[in-house]
Amino acid sequence: MELAALDRVELRVSAADSRTIWELSQRAATLAGAPTTGLAELLLDVPPAVRGPLLTFASGASRSGYLLIRGLQVGEVPATPVQHGSRALAGHGTSGTLTLMADLLGSLIGYEDEKNGALIHEVHPVQGEEARIENSGAVDFDFHTENVHHPLRPDFLGLLCLRQDHEGVAATRVASVREAEPLLTDREREVLQSVRFQSAYPTSFSRHIDGPRPTTGLHPVLFGRSPQSFMRFNAHNTVATDAEGEAALRALSRALESVRHDVILAPGDLVLVDNHIAAHGRSSFTPCYDGKDRWLRRCYSLRAVPRWAEQMMGERRVVPALTRITGLF
Repeated sequence: MELAALDRVELRVSAADSRTIWELSQRAATLAGAPTTGLAELLLDVPPAVRGPLLTFASGASRSGYLLIRGLQVGEVPATPVQHGSRALAGHGTSGTLTLMADLLGSLIGYEDEKNGALIHEVHPVQGEEARIENSGAVDFDFHTENVHHPLRPDFLGLLCLRQDHEGVAATRVASVREAEPLLTDREREVLQSVRFQSAYPTSFSRHIDGPRPTTGLHPVLFGRSPQSFMRFNAHNTVATDAEGEAALRALSRALESVRHDVILAPGDLVLVDNHIAAHGRSSFTPCYDGKDRWLRRCYSLRAVPRWAEQMMGERRVVPALTRITGLF
């Protein structure tokens, strides 16, 4: 199937393929932390109707920057946690589902600096953190490149829905630079391609850092050559060094808003985002902390982990702490 046929089109998994993927997922969940090569047999058994579109999406030729897969199984889901660090889904089949999907796109990875290197992240509201601009919050979360500050930021991220919010209104918002760029002026594009921006570490990476959040060195926001453009941008954390740059950032935000796609995930829906093409965000919702709040599971995938980074990893698949790799790029 050509990628153009997949852009902005839902891929609905057949009942038979869904059963097969769930069986493979339960087996993969028992191999937590195994290398991609250790899952090769399972990856080859993923039904072609799903594996083919995933491999095509992994090529990076997408215009919309996302792929929505509906109809996956999620098994029995316990009460939504209300605090960080829940182990309620340790060994759960959905861990295997995300591992398989991430390894078809590249390699499932985590970050030593984020959530203690967890490979699968629980995305649910945490009481007292409703206003935080991260996955424990419930307020609007504007468009952002995941881990915008990181030299080895993910190539892809996946969000698998286990449970919707009570009102069924919370949307994952996705906006592609390849759809937004034509709305910018030539000068705005030129400014956004210049090295005059820097990005602060997101709060999920700086919870235990005293003082102001660290920032990156200067970087462009847009790079690549149109129509194969890429983006490094966080509406909350990316700033310019001058007024013209700030105006260009505002223009980009407006353009992204104009082309956004609101994806309301139901249980068994998985949205995959190309992190260099599309920024993503979240609409607000009202948590109740009654065990039935919105609950997604998140994974990251990296197409290629540098050999030196791999050899520095304290745990397989976990990217070393920034304090150990800063300045290497």
